[in-house]
Amino acid sequence: MSRNDHLIFWTSKIRYILFYIVIPVVLLGWQSGLLCFLTMHISLGLTLSIVFQLAHVVEETEFDSVGAEGKNIDNEWAMHQVRTTANFSSGNKILSWYVGGLNYQIEHHLFPRISHVHYPAISKLVRSECAAFHLPYNHMPTLTAAVVSHFRFIKMLGKKPSLLLQTSN
Repeated sequence: MSRNDHLIFWTSKIRYILFYIVIPVVLLGWQSGLLCFLTMHISLGLTLSIVFQLAHVVEETEFDSVGAEGKNIDNEWAMHQVRTTANFSSGNKILSWYVGGLNYQIEHHLFPRISHVHYPAISKLVRSECAAFHLPYNHMPTLTAAVVSHFRFIKMLGKKPSLLLQTSN
């Protein structure tokens, strides 16, 4: 790492400790500070894990495998992104705000540097391009549909683990 990268890295670590540990402990006491710290990390960790599971581990997505000969995937990059991700509950503006647009996972993978506020408009274009190229556009209309699909897929994997290998191209 360059000297500047080290500076940014260590400054970020120090600021994290200051903002999320030292200040809460000084203002609230160590027990309340610890409780706030744990609550924050548990709730955010749970939220992120749920979002990523619903966007990648559902019945609709595919799982590409790498052959024994090399480390190349047969699909091109954009095609791989579309096939291996899924959107969910895209009509729910509150959920979209809460998860920072990560419910538009296909658009997030294709356009990671574009603000999530543009994903609803972009999703219409991506959906039509997927149709034109006969690619699946994995989308579940509600959060409940995504959760149900996730648990059905996990249940299928539990019964037949080799299914994961069979879904790859």
